[in-house]
Amino acid sequence: MSKVKHIGLIKFKEGTTQDQIDQVFSELMDVSENVPGIEDYVSGPNTSPEGQSQGYTHGFVMTFTDAAARDAYLPHPDHERFKSMSLPFVESVAVCDFEI
Repeated sequence: MSKVKHIGLIKFKEGTTQDQIDQVFSELMDVSENVPGIEDYVSGPNTSPEGQSQGYTHGFVMTFTDAAARDAYLPHPDHERFKSMSLPFVESVAVCDFEI
C-alpha cells in the first residue's frame, strides 16, 4: 500500500490575527496527534520567493499510512471540529493529495 501526502494551502481572511492563525495550526496539530493513521504533520507560513502563491499564506502537509487512513480522517469528528473552528478565519483553501 502507498502512503498518502495530504497538502493544504490556506489563505486567511483579512484581519485574521497571528494568534488566530496560531490557534488554527495548534488545533490541526491536535488532530494529527489524535487521529489514527497520520504519521507526520508539518505546517508553516509561505516563504517562497517565486511569487506564485496566489495569495495562499500558509500550508501544511500530513502523511497518512494509506488511502484508507486518509479516507477515515476526512469525516472523523476531530477533523470536523477542526473545520468548524478554523473555517471562519479562512478565505480559501486548496487541497492536493498524492500517493508515494
